[in-house]
Amino acid sequence: MPDWMTYAVDAAILVPVMVFFVRLAGLRAFSKMSSYDFAVTVAFGSVLAATVVNPGVTLWQGIAGMAALFTVQWLIGLARSRSDAVEYVADNSPVVLMRDGKVIMANLTATRVTMSDLRAKLREANVLSFDEVRAVVLETTGDVSVLHGDHLDDALLNDVIR
Repeated sequence: MPDWMTYAVDAAILVPVMVFFVRLAGLRAFSKMSSYDFAVTVAFGSVLAATVVNPGVTLWQGIAGMAALFTVQWLIGLARSRSDAVEYVADNSPVVLMRDGKVIMANLTATRVTMSDLRAKLREANVLSFDEVRAVVLETTGDVSVLHGDHLDDALLNDVIR
């Protein structure tokens, strides 16, 4: 069988296998809710790609690799939900970059976010003035949340480094 056909067959088998594992593990399997989830999601793609294009990796090795990743992710997720210590070790903490219209330069420096990056995220969120920004948070996944409006409930920032 030509290489391209082997790749196509492996992909046609592995993608439904991955969907099956996601159905078993739940949608969190592909979430970016934490840095750990994000890293495992990237690893899933890597296993899939390595299995499809690397002749040294068998289809069964790819399936076993995916099963192992889903199992480890499920176990870490379970441990995170039951232990603050595991959650602390597995996840980054979100960081406030801006609060009530004021940029927190120390947090920008600590997270290596530039003012240009911050302004771009504010524009993406349709912010027209720094004064309307209640908070900008660099989330555990690297996403940036821009909270703007008249009022911000402080409970939204309970787990955030200020």
